[in-house]
Order: sequence, then C-alpha cells, then structure tokens
Amino acid sequence: MAFFFQRFCFEEVQMDGVPHGSFFSSDLLPSLGARINQATKLRRYIVSPYNSRYRAWEMWLVVLVVYSAWISPFEFAFLTYKKDALFIFDNIVNGFFAVDIVLTFFVAYLDSQSYLLIDDPQKIALRYISTWFIFDVCSTAPFQSLSLLFRNHGSGFGLNILSMLRLWRLRRVSALFARLEKDIRFNYFWTRCTKLVSVTLFAVHCAGCFNYLIADRYPDPKRTWIGAVNPNFKEESLWNRYVTAIYWSITTLTTTGYGDLHAENPREMLFDIFYMLFNLGLTSYLIGNMTNLVVHWTSRTRNFRDTVRAASEFAARNQLPPRVQDQMLSHICLKFKTEGLKQQETLNGLPKAIRSSIADYLFHPIAQKASLFRGVSHDFLFQLVSEMEAEYFPPKEDVILQNEAPTDLYILVSGTVDLIVYVDGREEVIGRAIAGEVFGEVAVLCYRPQPFTVRTTELSQILRLNRTSLMNTIKANPEDGRIIMNNLSMKMKRPESMYSESQNRDEWCTKRGCQDHMHGDLSVNKANEIGSQGSKATEISELGEDTSHEGFVSAVEDSQTALHAAVCKGNIEMVKILLEGGANINKPDARGLTPKALAEQQGNKSIYDLLRCYENRNILNEHRIDFIEPETVVDTKSSQGKHEVNTGPSLFISHSNKAQTNSSSCISSCLHDGEAKKLTTRVTIHMQLQNRSTSQSQLGKLIILPDSMGELLRIAGEKLGGYKFTRVINAENAEIDDVCVIREGDHLFLLQDD
Repeated sequence: MAFFFQRFCFEEVQMDGVPHGSFFSSDLLPSLGARINQATKLRRYIVSPYNSRYRAWEMWLVVLVVYSAWISPFEFAFLTYKKDALFIFDNIVNGFFAVDIVLTFFVAYLDSQSYLLIDDPQKIALRYISTWFIFDVCSTAPFQSLSLLFRNHGSGFGLNILSMLRLWRLRRVSALFARLEKDIRFNYFWTRCTKLVSVTLFAVHCAGCFNYLIADRYPDPKRTWIGAVNPNFKEESLWNRYVTAIYWSITTLTTTGYGDLHAENPREMLFDIFYMLFNLGLTSYLIGNMTNLVVHWTSRTRNFRDTVRAASEFAARNQLPPRVQDQMLSHICLKFKTEGLKQQETLNGLPKAIRSSIADYLFHPIAQKASLFRGVSHDFLFQLVSEMEAEYFPPKEDVILQNEAPTDLYILVSGTVDLIVYVDGREEVIGRAIAGEVFGEVAVLCYRPQPFTVRTTELSQILRLNRTSLMNTIKANPEDGRIIMNNLSMKMKRPESMYSESQNRDEWCTKRGCQDHMHGDLSVNKANEIGSQGSKATEISELGEDTSHEGFVSAVEDSQTALHAAVCKGNIEMVKILLEGGANINKPDARGLTPKALAEQQGNKSIYDLLRCYENRNILNEHRIDFIEPETVVDTKSSQGKHEVNTGPSLFISHSNKAQTNSSSCISSCLHDGEAKKLTTRVTIHMQLQNRSTSQSQLGKLIILPDSMGELLRIAGEKLGGYKFTRVINAENAEIDDVCVIREGDHLFLLQDD
C-alpha cells in the first residue's frame, strides 16, 4: 500500500515551472500558439489541483470513501447508533470531508472551454455552489449527533436513511478508477478487473444489508426469509447474521438459488424482483467487460491463426511448391514471435528526433563496424541509421533474389546467409556472409540487378536501408560517398572476394562509372554524381521501369520505352532526365509511334517542342564546330586599361562523334535558346551594291553573329574591304535593327549612306 501511495502521489515531473506528477501531467495542455514553457502562476491562497500535497489529500479521502461505502449500509441494517467508538470514528471521518468542503473553495479548476486553470475565488465559489456543494454538505452533515441534541437516543429510520447519503462520496472512487485506467504506471487489465470486482462486492454487500433490514423490520419475524429457517435470528451474533445475509445475496446474484433461503412475504418478494432485475444489468455489464478484456488479450493469437490458415489455403489453391510454402509459413510464425521486438508501428508514430535517437542508440554500433561504412563521418552514419529498419528472417528464407531490381542494402546483425547463383537451372553456393557483413551493396551502388540470391541459413536479424535514402545521403555528403566507394573497391579487390577475378570485376564495374573505383580513389565530384544518378534512377523507377542499365531505358509494356511512359504521363522533368541519359527518341513502340509522335498525338506541346529541339540539336551537333577563345591572363602591371593578354591561337574541336555527350547541352539549349543562339548562330554577310543581282553573285563571308548591331557593322566593314556600313537588310529587303531577329544561316546585306 505504501508503494502504491508513493507511485501515485509523489512521482513528479517538471511542467511549466510547477511540479506535477506524471499521472496528471497530460491533463493540463497549453493552447495552440501558447509557449510550452509558460508557467502557470496562481493567486495567493489558491491551490493547484495538480499539487502533489493536494493529490495526497485526495488519496486519503478515497480511503475514507471506501470505509464509508462499507459502513453506511452495514450500520443502516445491523447497528443502532450509540455513543461508542464507532460513533466517534464516524464523526472524525465526517470532519475530514467537512475540511475538504472548505478546501474546495480554494482549489483552482480547469475550465472545459478555454482549458485554462481558473484561480478567481468568486468563480471557484460560484461553480462549486452551483454543482456539488449541496450534495457534499448533505453527505457530511452529522445527523446522528444533531438528533442527540434534541432526543435521548439517535436511532430512527429517518435518520438512518439520511446517513445513507454518505454513499454520494463514491463519485470520488469512480473518478479515481477513470484516471487509473489512463495511468501508464498501472496495468490496464488488472485495473479494469479490480474495478469490476469492487462493483460486484459492493452490490452484494448492499443487497445483503437491505434484505436483512426488511426481515428485521417486518412485524412477524417467522415470516421472513431468515426467520423461516431460524425464528430466533435476532439473538444470533452480528457476524452470523451478516454472513447469512451475504450468503443469500451472492447466491441470488449468481442465479445459483439453492432454495434454502427465499422470500416469505410481499416486501421481500418485491425487493427480490428489483434485485434480480438489477442483477440482469450487472451481469451483462460484467460479462461484456470481461469478454472484451479476454478477447483483446487473445486477439493477437487469433489473428495469427487466421493468417496461417489463409496462407495455407492460398498456397494450396495456387499449387505453390513446398519450399515457397515453408517460407511463407516460417515468415508468418517469425513475425508473430518478433512482433513485440520490432514495434515499427510504434516508432512510426514518434517524432523524427525521438526515432533518430532510438535508431542511433540501437543501430549505430552495428553500422560503424560494417566494412562498407568504415571511415565515414559520425554525422553521415547518424543520418543513415535513422533510415534503417530491423527485420527478422527465419531459416531458409530468401532475402534477395538474383536479377531483381536493386532497392535495398542489407547489414547482417546476427545469423548467417548463403550467396547463391543459378547455373544451368541449378543452385550453386558461391559464398557466405556472417554477422556484421553487408550484402546487396554492389547492385545498389552500381545500379545493376542483384548478382545473386541471398538466403538465410538460420534465424537472422537484418538491417535494411533503402537505396533512395542511401543515395540522398551520399549526395549530401560527397566526401563520405568517396570513402564508401573506395571501401567497396577494396572489398572487391580482396582475394577471397567473389569479384576478385578481373573478368567478374569488369563485368560489374564497367557500367555506371564503377570502373573508376577499381583503379583509384573516387573524387568528390564523382561521388556527388553517383548520388545524383541514384536520385534520378529512383525517380525513373517510379514509372515502373528497370533503371539498372544505360540511359535508364528498358521496355515496359507493348514494347514501350521509359521515354514513352514519361511522355504518356506528361512528366516533362522525367523526359529531360531520360534525354540526358541518352534515350533513343526515334525508337517506335508496338504501334509504330515514336516518343515525339506520341507527344504530338496527345497534344502535349511542351514535351513535343522539347523532343523536336533535342532532335534538331542532335543533328546539328554532328557537324558543329566549337570555337575556343584564346586563354587570357590579367596583366596587373598595365595601367592603360588593357588587362587581357592573348596567350595562344584559337582552337576548334569537331563534334562529329559527340552526339550523345552533348545531349544534356541540347536540352539546356532548348531551355535557354536565346543564350545558346548567341554562341552558335552563323550568318553570311554581303555588301549591297547598286545592282542587286551583281551583289548576290559575289562571294559572301561566313561569320559568327556578334552580340550587337554595332559590332556586326564593324566586323562587316573589316571583312568586306574596309567600308563603313550603316544599315543591314535581309534577303527579303527588310531592314534589321536588332540582332535578336537574325536566325541561323541568314544572308545579310550591308548598306552605306548615300
């Protein structure tokens, strides 16, 4: 009992600067927008309902309520009031409740509308007087003592009925159980059982006392339920009479009814009728609550049995092979056993910071020892472990299947797994991973299908890390990404590694830049690029595509490529990514439609213009020549304003073999056409003579279009013999005032003033 009081009354937490017990700390919440650390300052002489001393006072009153609930019906039926020890003790108990009535006028209350503590004495008094004050006074008034002031004895049926008003105090016990059911420090099942047992015992006690009172007050004692068996029952001891009354009450409540004690007069029959009607409701209440508790207790096992039966029926109906059936049932059984260990639903309901702290405590030491993450920063590991999920796998269950898409990376916490490949339809074990090792990393980091099947050999706990989370973290931490790729390179170079042979290594590392890892350290930019590629691959995988090979392009349905799927979805960002990856825009689907034709058919002008621009740029890139300006350095010694010094001749590079390399620049040129135009627009200039036909027969000069009209006139004057031109017209004899209207391949004619 002392332990109960200590836990209930004196365990405190700091909330809003005021000590509150954890039991009540959830009752007082700040309003939306209020400062969470705002202290609640009450007026002088006003007590907080969450004060630890006031809670101890309430618990003491609950003990007195239990005493009052038992003694009131007992005194009403069996005792006459005299000036004895029981009379004095009853008045002392009444004194405690009288003090509580006075104290209630100084206790703040929680307003149900504003959810704030009200400490105004007038409002407190008005609320108490208008609610429970009258009932509390009637249940506390010493009617027996008042009757002794006017009469020599305090007995009387009317006074006994008034004394029964003390049962009003039971509302405190009801409120206590309502709070205990929400208190996480007490078991909910046993709290409910205690409440149900208490209600039953109180009903039995009251019914026995009231039925004895009817027999005791009846004129003919022999015609009563107890007098028919024992005519001189009033001469029996108090203990025997009370036990007999409780015996009758409980046999009637349980509907046992042995027949030895039964109603003998109309008063008793009428009471029995109402008591049995009450028993119907009480029994229904008890059975309903107990059934609910038991069903809730066994629901987990019932759901497990239903799941096993459904899985067995599914396997039999679809004629699955025995190995797959065993894996299904083993997984379900293991999930049932480890359901209390995973608690993933509980973690998902917690804030991100708490989940990260839990994951860091549980998974950080394991991830730190993994060879793939050896040497990375603590911050990088902290970000990774918050995305990891623990899973349990039974023996002989496949974790990864050969050639499936790389979606997750796995760290083996406990147990062992076999690495299996299929050769000519036969399984061949090529390696084994033990606790602390990583598998699935090659496929995830190199964007290749899984190289082998991974199957557990015993009960194993495995940490799973999603590829998207890993790549996003690498992209944000390129230096750690370089360390990871170098660790992967070292692992694959080891003699005992299955990738140690050069042929196997080349097979896996010649794609997606992984060959860089095998011949040296990975640069920071390369690691960042890998993170970017991982993000793009993940985005494309949302289209249902296989992103494991070049350009992230593969067939989906009806011979469609990923580019077809992106066009169908109208996802212009995905179209850009696929074009950067080298997607073939001229490959038709089963209906003979190319991606450009499909965009035109759907009326998606933005995607159609992008594909057409890419196609045109791709054709031009085959014959484009880029001019590289001479390198310049700043002459710090010159004070004449000429700070740029030419260091070499002009260079040019042919692009006939760089169509795919420039795919990203093609898209950029479509997005920034005006800027790209200034760099690549070529025009032919002519000098306009009096005879137009003569001028057109002269050879023109092919130049790069400058940035302004003045620069165009100056260059034309130098190229065409030193003339000073003032106007420019096109082949249609229209005067040009701005270089922005000049297009690629235009013929321009220069004129002088008359």
